[in-house]
Amino acid sequence: MRILRGHNGLPDDSRGAVIALGNFDGVHMGHRHVIALAAGLAETRKAPLGAALFDPHPRRFFAPDAPAFRLMSETRRNRILESLGVNQLHVLPFSMDMAKMTPADFVGTVLADGLGIAGIVTGEDFRFGAGRSGDTDELARLCAERGIATAFADLHGNGADKVSSTRIRKAIHDGDMQAAETLLGTPWAVEGIVQRGDQRGRTIGFPTANLTLGDYVRPDYGVYAVRVGLDGAAPTMAGVANIGKRPTVDGATELLEIHLLDWSGDLYGRSLEVEFFNHLRSEKRFDGLDALKAQIAEDAIAARRALSRLSGPA
Repeated sequence: MRILRGHNGLPDDSRGAVIALGNFDGVHMGHRHVIALAAGLAETRKAPLGAALFDPHPRRFFAPDAPAFRLMSETRRNRILESLGVNQLHVLPFSMDMAKMTPADFVGTVLADGLGIAGIVTGEDFRFGAGRSGDTDELARLCAERGIATAFADLHGNGADKVSSTRIRKAIHDGDMQAAETLLGTPWAVEGIVQRGDQRGRTIGFPTANLTLGDYVRPDYGVYAVRVGLDGAAPTMAGVANIGKRPTVDGATELLEIHLLDWSGDLYGRSLEVEFFNHLRSEKRFDGLDALKAQIAEDAIAARRALSRLSGPA
């Protein structure tokens, strides 16, 4: 998949695509519904399939101090978009200048003159332009004036409400990884570089790889069955992970600690992709390292059992 940044001075061979427009954080089932509709329009018009999103996320731009909310890394997002048939991804820098654009300016300057698109697909609740003043009716009218085809996806439902990033964040906050996976269409995952810790896990027989969560949404603190991919490999390695502030040994520093069940070696500085499955228990304080060690041993057994139920022995 080709990644193009900005909307000015793009190569001629990037023009003429049908794009799905959205934030695509998580590339959840609602996003996939929009992309599938865009793929159909692209096929009808014999055009490449593209996607466009804003960076930084408008939510972060307007509220830089808001709590962490990201659902997915750029690497995982791009990999999934490509698997859905997206040929080119347009990353549009979100700035105050863009935020102040009228709907007509956005369509004319960014979509028509800048990206040179043949068609655009969004969700039917899409809003754009200064103060979110433009809706899909206005987008359809402005695009029609410039020969740009439009289509709008209905709100893709799952259960009582539409699939949305808000619903997925709540599921993760609650530790409900099965609900998050259903809404996302893939297990929820985090990626990061292994940090050097205090190596306390080694002293009790359970060495861990430590990651910080950065701008990822925070799951319910506790212990999870996970699968891990190392240095870009698919997550297939069984593990047990704890996310929290480690009240037994620290109580202050938030950390994601992953113990691989069937692997040993030096992971410092290497990249991990961690997929979350069953929430095994909530975070708690233990009376000393011996009690903690005994509980981790039980957690490892529970994680292996949970992962085995997913797809055979782990």
